[in-house]
Amino acid sequence: MSLTKPEKVRTLQRKLYGKAKAEPEFRFYQLYDKVWRADILAYAYALARENRGAPGVDGVTFAQIEAEGVEAWLAALGLELREKTYRCQPVRRVTIPKAGGGERPLGIPTIRDRVVQTAVKLVIEPIFEADLEPNTHGYRPGRSATDAIRQVHELLLAGYTDVVDADLSKYFDTIPHAELMQCVARRIVDRQILSLIKMWLKAPVEETDGQGRRRLTGGKSSTKGTPQGGVISPLLANLYINRFLKYWRLRERTEAFSAHVVSYADDFVILSRRNAGEALTWTRGVMRRLGLTINEAKTSVKDARIERFDFLGYTFGPHWGSRGGRVCPGASPSQKSIGRVRKRVSGILVAGNPGTWDEVRDELNAVLRGWSGYFSYGWRLKAYRAVDRHVTERVRGFLTRRHKVRGRGYKELPDGRIHGELGVVRLVQAGAGRKPWTLT
Repeated sequence: MSLTKPEKVRTLQRKLYGKAKAEPEFRFYQLYDKVWRADILAYAYALARENRGAPGVDGVTFAQIEAEGVEAWLAALGLELREKTYRCQPVRRVTIPKAGGGERPLGIPTIRDRVVQTAVKLVIEPIFEADLEPNTHGYRPGRSATDAIRQVHELLLAGYTDVVDADLSKYFDTIPHAELMQCVARRIVDRQILSLIKMWLKAPVEETDGQGRRRLTGGKSSTKGTPQGGVISPLLANLYINRFLKYWRLRERTEAFSAHVVSYADDFVILSRRNAGEALTWTRGVMRRLGLTINEAKTSVKDARIERFDFLGYTFGPHWGSRGGRVCPGASPSQKSIGRVRKRVSGILVAGNPGTWDEVRDELNAVLRGWSGYFSYGWRLKAYRAVDRHVTERVRGFLTRRHKVRGRGYKELPDGRIHGELGVVRLVQAGAGRKPWTLT
């Protein structure tokens, strides 16, 4: 459940957005005093707390802060900001698995720095939200990946089937600081706000090697990159990619190429009517001037009438659909997305899981509801059935092992019982339960 935004914070954001939208050339000089306002900091802390997350390099957790008193902690942080003595700490770097294989570096600022970044974001986001192009959907208030997915599908149905399936190489790691700060300064003149953003961009990164030894990299010598994991990073990333989207509009590329760009942070596709090759060539040149690089190995031109492409976890292209029983452009959960949820299900239903059945089932259902909530658009019946089959087999195996049931458990645990009285979510509704079976 999302937090209710305080009315004073909402009012401030509305005023800032309204001013920025009404006067596209206006530059904001006095913003810093809003950052250390008590209500802003309190709401920023609540947002950071709701997102949970691991501690940073100082090891301080939310539990420790709350044990010592949140109000006093926020008051001390507000005093540092007011007296301009606040300094950010190094960012702790960890790696997480990438969906396509390999690992992705993730930066974890301290809770203290996350709260200040959130406070700054609350103040400056409405200003930049007024400037962002309408075809970018990532990390924006009131927008979601589903909006981008729906827009891609609608464009395909409208005949924009010549597609550039694009990929940027290490976008977050390669955003040039100087050019990014120019984007910020076009709207914000407040020196203290600019100083905070520069400080976070230049924050050293603490890494731990295989022997547990720590080392610092980056710092003041860093000239590019905004670490994934920082609260402020998605906003800055949106701001920089907006240069490309705005230039596309100003140079009237939609008319020249009969094409549209749909963007979600660093993921974007270009959908055209027979001009995808030209659009890719033009885009490649613009990205080069922005200091960014198209990943040629992962970028291709597709004819979506006969070929499929993946975007934001969905597969787009020819589907045998409901339009008179013929093939038409559709959207469905990708095989990679199905594989990832199967892996998560298997990870929960391992033999060594010590939780009670209620705990295991609730964790499993949360994963299934979250996955189906995201994949609730387009052609999904086939994917839902595949996930359901995997879930029932894994649940059956898990419970027969736990209760030492002979055989494979089909008699004791038919599908209807698993999704009925045992309470496991079924993505495709079917079946009824049988007589109770006691579980622990």
